[in-house]
Amino acid sequence: MVDGVVEHVWVMFAGFGAGVLTSTVGVASLLSFPILLAVGLPPVVANVSNTLGLIPAGAGGALGFRDELRVAPRTTIRVILLAAVGGLAGATLLLALPSSVFEAVVPWLILGTCVLVAAQPRISAALRARHAQTDRPPRLHMSLTTTGFVLLTGVYGGYFGAGAGVMMIAVLALGLDLEFGVIAGIRTTSIMASNLVAGIVFTFLGDVDWLVVALLAVSSVGGGYLGARIARRLPAAALRTGVVIAGVAAALSLLL
Repeated sequence: MVDGVVEHVWVMFAGFGAGVLTSTVGVASLLSFPILLAVGLPPVVANVSNTLGLIPAGAGGALGFRDELRVAPRTTIRVILLAAVGGLAGATLLLALPSSVFEAVVPWLILGTCVLVAAQPRISAALRARHAQTDRPPRLHMSLTTTGFVLLTGVYGGYFGAGAGVMMIAVLALGLDLEFGVIAGIRTTSIMASNLVAGIVFTFLGDVDWLVVALLAVSSVGGGYLGARIARRLPAAALRTGVVIAGVAAALSLLL
């Protein structure tokens, strides 16, 4: 349980910042999760509460992408369902395995995500160039390989989740020839579906700090709305650098 006004303010800040990142670099948990650890929550409780608290931010993002989600409805529904199934599997793994397993692997998951976030601009540029140079018919249906990686990304989202949005962008952009705005909309909605299913599992079976969930939920909605305006005024590189620094610091603190 998080006690004290200062800790509550930090949790609100975490939610607001996560709301900003939801609509920018897509790694909200990489900011909020380390802060929850810093205010004293055990890693698994922090992860469970973080997943539940950030669902409203994902819902707001999905609503903002409603036009993009109409472009390829069958693909969108399929990705959402796969991510939801993966989220169920990931949440089950988190609760079924000893907490020591999560505490052992999560620093490396965070470090891997930091590398992915740092490389995101180059990945996006390479994918855009690849799409621009190809002369083959556009791929509008998922292959078996893409389907498998979407499912695995959903599992990761249900188990931990930080960076799942970046992973989903890469999987969909490599496997489908859709506009990046459409892919971003599918990404946001599918990761929300993964988190929602995992959150339902955590509600009934997990150890949840409901005060933290409430603080994150309220502040992340505000961050998602107001933060989008703020983010437009800040260089994306500055946001990305801050996220990577926070992630590396959190991973090192867990390892040490």
